[in-house]
Amino acid sequence: MIKGFKMKLYPGMEEEYEKRHNQLWPEMKDMIHEHGGKNYSIFLDRDTLTLFGYIEIEDEALWNAGADTAINRKWWDFMADIMETNPDNSPVSVDLQPVFHLA
Repeated sequence: MIKGFKMKLYPGMEEEYEKRHNQLWPEMKDMIHEHGGKNYSIFLDRDTLTLFGYIEIEDEALWNAGADTAINRKWWDFMADIMETNPDNSPVSVDLQPVFHLA
């Protein structure tokens, strides 16, 4: 299954966002894989500071369970100062509707 979603950075946080992801904690990588995620990419529209995420997942329920892990909540707290977040520090994320896929 393929998921696409968008999030939003705060102004001036482009380099910091990229830096933090280039140094992604091994525990976060493990959690993503353990919850069925692979081929995960995030793209930035510098004009709007909109992030576009793409990930392939095995199962929606397994993927969603990753949100409740301690390491994921620690990551959300770590990222909350540079992007739009909800009250629990999860990123404000909007799922995007797939309209085309070529395999």
